[in-house]
Amino acid sequence: MENNIFNTEVTLSGIDGNVFAIFGACIKSARRNGVPQKDVDTFLKEAKQGDYDHVLQTCHRYFDVY
Repeated sequence: MENNIFNTEVTLSGIDGNVFAIFGACIKSARRNGVPQKDVDTFLKEAKQGDYDHVLQTCHRYFDVY
């Protein structure tokens, strides 16, 4: 499986650990780095398909997570 699909970084350490804060940080990073909205929507749809652990795994797949 490919990692860092969006070819961008997101910092999750130090933010609130709830999924809404995680999604917010990822969306902000994606937009700041010019990721098309349709791709952001695909990421969110995939991330919402499972539990909290699945959200984190999806973040690691789409972003370089710090």
